[in-house]
Amino acid sequence: MNQFFFKINLNKYGELKQQIISENRTFKITAITYGAVLVVMVTFVILLNYSMKTKIENRRSLLRQIKKEIETYQVSGEFLSSKDLQRIAKISTERIFWAKKLVAFSEVTTDKIAITHFSFKNNNLSLYGITKLDKKEKEFNLIDNFITKLKSNKQISIDFPDIQFKKSHRDIEKDVEILRFQIDCIAKKPDKKEGRI
Repeated sequence: MNQFFFKINLNKYGELKQQIISENRTFKITAITYGAVLVVMVTFVILLNYSMKTKIENRRSLLRQIKKEIETYQVSGEFLSSKDLQRIAKISTERIFWAKKLVAFSEVTTDKIAITHFSFKNNNLSLYGITKLDKKEKEFNLIDNFITKLKSNKQISIDFPDIQFKKSHRDIEKDVEILRFQIDCIAKKPDKKEGRI
C-alpha cells in the first residue's frame, strides 16, 4: 500500500511578514534617496538662478553707471566726439594699479635687498636698490634671483613682462661695502584691441 506524505510549512506567515518588512524597508530607502536627490537638484537650481540674477543685476548696475557717466560728459547738449570717447577708453584700459604693484614689489623684496627709489618714464619703471656685499654669496646671483622673483610674480609681470638688469657699481658707506644697482621693468605696449588693465 502506497503512503502519501504531505509537507506543511508552519512558518509561512513568518516568512511572508519578513518579506513585507524587507519590501517596506527597500521602499523607504528608495523614497529617501529620491527625496535627497530632489532636494539637492532643487537647491542647485535655486543657487544657479540666484547667481544668474546677481550677474544680471551687476550688469544692469554697470550699464546704469555708464549711462550716468555719458550724461556727465555732455557738452552744450551734445555728446563727446568719438575721439574723446576713445581717449577715455584708452585711459581706463591702459592704467596701472600702482597700489597693488607696490605691495607685490614689497612681497618679493628680501631683507638682503633694499629698494632706495624708483622712477617711471616712457613706460619704463626703473628700480634703484642696494645690497650689502657678502663674501659667502655672489651679489649678482642675489640680483638675478630678485629679477627671477619679479618675473614670476603675476601682479608685476602682467604689466611689466620684460625685466632687465641695467647697471651696478660698488660703493662704501659707513665702512661697509655695498652694491648699488638698477633694474628696468619695461611695460608692455598696449594692444590696440585689448589694452592694458
